Amino acid sequence: MRPKVGVYVCHCGINIAGTVDVEAVTEFARQLPNVVVARNYQYMCSDPGQALIKQDIAELGLDRVVVAACSPRMHEPTFRAVVQEAGLNPYLFEQANIREQCSWVHEEGADTTGKAMRLVAAAVAKASLYEPLEEREVGVIPAALVIGGGIAGLKAALDIAEAGYQVYLVERENHLGGHMAHLNKTFPTLESAAELLSQTISQVREHPNIKVLTASEVIEVEGYVGNFTVRVSRRVSESTSQRVGESAGQREIALVNSSPDDSLTLEVGAIVVATGYEPFDPRLKPELAYGIYDNVITSLEFEQLSSPSGPTGGKIEVNGQQPKDVVFIKCVGSRDKNLGNEYCSRVCCMYTAKQAYLVKKQIPDANVTIFYMDVRAFGKGFEEFYDRVRMEGIRYRRGNASEIYRKRDPNVGQGRLVVRVEDTLLSETLEVEADLVVLAVGMVPRHDAKDVASLLKLSRSPDGFFLEAHPKLRPIDTTTDGVFLAGTCQGPKDITDTVAQAKAAASSALIPLSRGRVKVESIISVVNQEICSGCGICEELCAYGALSLHPWKGVMTVNEVLCKGCGACAAACPSGAMTLSHFTHDQILAQIDTLVV
Repeated sequence: MRPKVGVYVCHCGINIAGTVDVEAVTEFARQLPNVVVARNYQYMCSDPGQALIKQDIAELGLDRVVVAACSPRMHEPTFRAVVQEAGLNPYLFEQANIREQCSWVHEEGADTTGKAMRLVAAAVAKASLYEPLEEREVGVIPAALVIGGGIAGLKAALDIAEAGYQVYLVERENHLGGHMAHLNKTFPTLESAAELLSQTISQVREHPNIKVLTASEVIEVEGYVGNFTVRVSRRVSESTSQRVGESAGQREIALVNSSPDDSLTLEVGAIVVATGYEPFDPRLKPELAYGIYDNVITSLEFEQLSSPSGPTGGKIEVNGQQPKDVVFIKCVGSRDKNLGNEYCSRVCCMYTAKQAYLVKKQIPDANVTIFYMDVRAFGKGFEEFYDRVRMEGIRYRRGNASEIYRKRDPNVGQGRLVVRVEDTLLSETLEVEADLVVLAVGMVPRHDAKDVASLLKLSRSPDGFFLEAHPKLRPIDTTTDGVFLAGTCQGPKDITDTVAQAKAAASSALIPLSRGRVKVESIISVVNQEICSGCGICEELCAYGALSLHPWKGVMTVNEVLCKGCGACAAACPSGAMTLSHFTHDQILAQIDTLVV
């Protein structure tokens, strides 16, 4: 029986309709083979747009649906849910991308509309050959792993534990707190970072559902959403292990296995990655003389200098004397194309304002100057704090620092520091003397981010941070089901946003844990064992460990739970024995035949 296809073309406001003749595409779709109805609507993803599809499925008996709109990454789950609610198998839906692949990359005209028509025709040809796929579920281990013991990991662990689930918190260092442990005050409220952090650490240490593993590192992760097997290496001696256990409330680790090589095996249903960031190394900008002069320091070093627990007891001093002229240089390592760090680190503007404020409060007669590219006070209370800082007499000058050198004084030899700056408002070069220069360093990905990405099969964005599944709709999910991102491992952010994302990651992790069962990928590889030669090429290419050679049949087998449907095996198979469901050879060839006509 011939399929009955419905085609729906989205205007997407003017995103598509501004360059594509939507009416012409709709009329073209009506003439395609197997198409029963073709319509267009302003926003197909809206409730009225979804209602159109449901109504036609019910009244016209549609058994295939094609929506020509934006990227499938944006709304494919939305439309699959729509056809499922109307009684169809969700995998009988196909989405043609006529926005990112057409209207956004071409100018208005007949060629652009013609391309949209071909994309719709290809989608209809493929959808006509679709077969229903079975949605599958697996059980979930009621425990979670949190990697990283900074504020993000701590908050995520607490939320999951409070919901009644076991949490294993793994921290590479021998203490908890991450970078927040090195901060003095928080902005814009000037609260003690140590007090806020110590409260959270105490809650984690004392929680009966949290097992803390410090001086430990995740070295292997196997399995799939709901059923991960994780091996953790512990870099501690037996006596240190006892102390760690005692500090965690003298609790035994509930472990599946403990091997002689100081590695532990854990079984969990969800993983939260909160591995954090590293501060930019200003030695990569040698013109700023960091590491050459002891009174050129980083912003994190200033935090220690101004902290009551720091080396000077909180007194801001340079070589035993209070500085009279203090210069802050912002955006060191951020917004710098030469270094490849084109992003804004988001925290530098406000922590610089905070640090300058602390200098002025402790040394009222000090001359404090901040050289900046732009001031970005975007958060709640940030603009007010920025105004408060300026009212203290702190001088903001828009300029780029080009060099720091020590002035030669004929009376004393080496004299004070000189900061050479291009004033970008006046278009002139300035030279400002200083007793102390603070470099506002930005955030960069951890040096081991590549290893962690490989371990958990995570993607990374061009800036090197871990990549979320979708920047708008799935900002804490990853392409690996059951693995979630929290904090600055995903990108630069302040404590407030870090905690918010950590709590969101915990909430997402709790979904599979609380349900007890989770859906796994339906689009998977299938082996035709009659023509499989057992060459093993596909097994070597599989990034998910889903393929293995049958021990006595000598043919490839697929672990349907581990398979993620990437298609690498089907593309590489020399005998054509591997097929990816929903992307079969016949379906792909049907698309190609339609496009080249």
